Amino acid sequence: MTFTQINTVILAVAAVILSVISLTARAATDDRYLAGYAAAILETRFGLPPRDLQVENGKLRLRSVDLEGQDTEEVLASLGAIDGLEVELVGAPAEAPSVSSSATPPPRATPSETRGWLPRAALFDPLIADPRWPRFSASLQFYQDDKELGTVGAPTFGAAIPLYGWRGLGIDWQAGLQAGVFSIFDLNSDSSDLINSDFFVGLPISARYGPLSTQVRVFHQSSHLGDEFLLRPRVPDRINLSYEGADLRLSVKPWNWLRLYAGGGGIFRSEPDLDPWMVQGGVEITSPEPIYSNLLYPIVALDVQSFEESDWGVNYSARAGVELRSGWLATRRLQLVMEYFNGRSPNGQFYNRDIEYFGPGLQFFF
Repeated sequence: MTFTQINTVILAVAAVILSVISLTARAATDDRYLAGYAAAILETRFGLPPRDLQVENGKLRLRSVDLEGQDTEEVLASLGAIDGLEVELVGAPAEAPSVSSSATPPPRATPSETRGWLPRAALFDPLIADPRWPRFSASLQFYQDDKELGTVGAPTFGAAIPLYGWRGLGIDWQAGLQAGVFSIFDLNSDSSDLINSDFFVGLPISARYGPLSTQVRVFHQSSHLGDEFLLRPRVPDRINLSYEGADLRLSVKPWNWLRLYAGGGGIFRSEPDLDPWMVQGGVEITSPEPIYSNLLYPIVALDVQSFEESDWGVNYSARAGVELRSGWLATRRLQLVMEYFNGRSPNGQFYNRDIEYFGPGLQFFF
């Protein structure tokens, strides 16, 4: 082997060694960054004491004993949202999950996001399929066998806003405000006549303990016929519908992807006089895995309500579609769904009519 060949081999070996050293140093730097990021989350969001975390090749191992007194699933979900970090819980039961950043966890607030004035997130999650939950939404509804309406546009302008959150008796609490306007337009008419608008305002108190959450509220709703609808030659008698009531709902999430809820309420003042009582229940399933690019997650929800005023007939409201989930949305929820409703109309001026409709909708909760 000539001297030139020897030099060539030495240079090649040196290049390989330098590449390995560079990659190793970069990996070590990335691991230190991930460890610092995870430690900051544990300290700021969950109040855990500062500690040196060991991350190796993007993998963090946590001892279950270090998380005593914390919602383990919430801690794992927050750490798992760190890009490039995989979290393994050591010393937990065999079925305890390992959370990876390959999927964005369902939107769920951490303690720091639910306390203080105007907290970032609500303790009680919105009811996806409840047709009268305050939200921003737009739906196209195709009425079936209805004597007056065919294609209906249904915009909603509303929100559930937490005003103040605190912790007491080992439970997280929030007081808030809910408000919304629910309208329907006859898209088959020449000028897309406004048919009905319902105005809703509520004052909720919410609480959460682990997978359990509850909300009690007092509320007011009034209903109004649209001006253009009143000009029609054949129009139903206007009802001066207005009422105040209170309700209570309990919710449980045994797993991140499954939610069950039930509750009921009553009206304590109404015009005209209405039978007061109602009951409600439902189920929501949100996929833990995306169907497209870690962005779109399938969702299915069913809400069932029954009112004494309608002789305890059952209202079925279903939603199925996808939820857009990303870091910039945080705990807010953006959903594209197909809707189906069958039962007594939720539109105030037509509360004594049975309706059935389906159609696409876009809804945003924040």
